Parts: sequence; C-alpha cells; structure tokens
Amino acid sequence: MPIKNAEPALVEPRRSAELDSAEALRLLGSVPMGRIVFTRSALPTIRPVNHIIDDGQIVIRTHEGAALTWHTRHHGSQGVVVAYEADVIDPDTHLGWSVVVTGFAELVTDERDLARYREMLRPWVRQTLDQAVRIRPDLVSGIRVTEA
Repeated sequence: MPIKNAEPALVEPRRSAELDSAEALRLLGSVPMGRIVFTRSALPTIRPVNHIIDDGQIVIRTHEGAALTWHTRHHGSQGVVVAYEADVIDPDTHLGWSVVVTGFAELVTDERDLARYREMLRPWVRQTLDQAVRIRPDLVSGIRVTEA
C-alpha cells in the first residue's frame, strides 16, 4: 500500500520566542515523552523515551543491554554527555514549543532511588527496564512558536 503524503498546511509565518530555563524545564515536565540523543559507535543516536523530572533532573528508565546503560556505566562518575528534547507542536497550526537540554547522564546506582523511579516512571514499551539514567541539565534552551 503506497504511503500518501499529507498536504502541507498553509499557515502564515510564525514567530519564535526564546524561553528562559525555568519555563523550559516546566514545559519539559508537562509532557511524558521526549527523545534522548547520545553517541553510539562515534555517531549520534536518538531514542524516544518517557521521562520524569525529579529534583530538577530528567530521569529515564533503561535496561542492562542498552547502549546508553553501557556508556553511562563506563564513563565514570562524571557521566556521559547527552541531549534531551521534547516538544509539543501542533501539525495544523504550527504553534507550540520545543525544549532541548544538554548535560551529563549518569547511571542511577542507589537502590532506594531505583525503587522510587520504578514506582514513579512506568515503561511505555513491553520490556524489562531495570536500570535508570539521570540527566543533569547543564544547558537548557527552548522556544515557543506563536502567531506572528
């Protein structure tokens, strides 16, 4: 069955306004899913994941065999540099927002924290996700797209 391309919506040009860090993190916390960007075999890799914000940090669940788990485990206490992105952009009106966070991701090793994250963050895929990664947001940027 051939894939039909949707007709592009005809909308007036939009205006983008920068968000401050607090508003960007608030918006990030208002949605359940985003995309994590990390390096795998020296190339950027992007995965959709669900998340929570806990004490100003982004937390995602992962599993033992995941590339992100391996990288965070083998980069020591500082962690590994990642980017995290989430957005809500209406496909018809082209209005909404986008937030990008860059920071260090570390594997959560404290059993109490892991147990708490297992309760707070339910996987959206049918897979055992027994690990968690915490991202410290060092650089936070975002835009809101509004009518011109």
